[in-house]
Amino acid sequence: MSSEGQIMDQINATLAEAIDQVTNSTTKPKSTPEGMAIAYGSLVVMALIPIFYGSFRSVGFQKEQKESGEKVEPMSRKEAALFPLYASCALVGLYVFFKFFSKEHINLLLSAYFFVLGTISLSSVFSNFLEYLMGRFTPNLARKVDKYHFLFNKNQDEIVNLEFDTKDIASFLACSGIGVWYIFKKHWIANNLFGFAFAIKAIEFINLNNVVTGCILLCGLFVYDIFWVFGTDVMVTVAKSFDAPIKLVFPQDFLENGFFGNHFAMLGLGDIVIPGIFIALLLRFDVSLNRGKNGDFMTLFKYEESSADEPEDEPEPVERTKKNK
Repeated sequence: MSSEGQIMDQINATLAEAIDQVTNSTTKPKSTPEGMAIAYGSLVVMALIPIFYGSFRSVGFQKEQKESGEKVEPMSRKEAALFPLYASCALVGLYVFFKFFSKEHINLLLSAYFFVLGTISLSSVFSNFLEYLMGRFTPNLARKVDKYHFLFNKNQDEIVNLEFDTKDIASFLACSGIGVWYIFKKHWIANNLFGFAFAIKAIEFINLNNVVTGCILLCGLFVYDIFWVFGTDVMVTVAKSFDAPIKLVFPQDFLENGFFGNHFAMLGLGDIVIPGIFIALLLRFDVSLNRGKNGDFMTLFKYEESSADEPEDEPEPVERTKKNK
């Protein structure tokens, strides 16, 4: 009886401890109203940075393409209409993979993929920003940067043709360190740095040539979101399983835990890129008219700032540019 009594006492103590843990975890607030305000306010600011910088990069990219004689291929209406279908196929593919294969192994492959892609994208953004700073504040030093050219041909076919300089090498090494930090720690700051780079490069390279194409794209993505989020569990399942820098995050418990917070508010990169390509379209339109103040661009950018939490309403002011055209 004594041994049975000891066993029962241990079981009761274990149950009491488990109940206390469950009670504390459910009653203790994960974040405060002040912490939530800081988190969502920070997300708004972080969303505006890649939109603003990426829009100006899109102008520079098109200018470089035209000066080099390369033809700028904008997104066609057919591509805009089919884009939600391609996105749906990719989403279902990920859903199937996560259902039938190990989530840890898939995320390991995704981490390696995004390490390479993120490092290249972030180093490109950082190198461009460093080039701007050097040209503005240290022009003499900018002219002394060593330049390199790597060319690899096979059977008179060009395989690799890279031009880079010292600052590109320094940027790549620094961003590789950030990539290693992300791989091993998955810290939210490293995640956001990669997210910044992806959003900036997407806004820079995705070229809308008119508002009609953009509206087709937006309407298709609207139906895509409604169906996959509210009609099925596919989007939610993939979002919970997908561990990659495809979103910006900020800890809602920042006031309590600082940079080591783990209860995050998040904003998907799609909610940044889609309004961003419309704003980039307006900036290119202003530049084509030689407007000194970029009137349409600043008007829509301010509209984006005032309603950044409602991305589905962003493209409405773009209709005004259609009338101007």
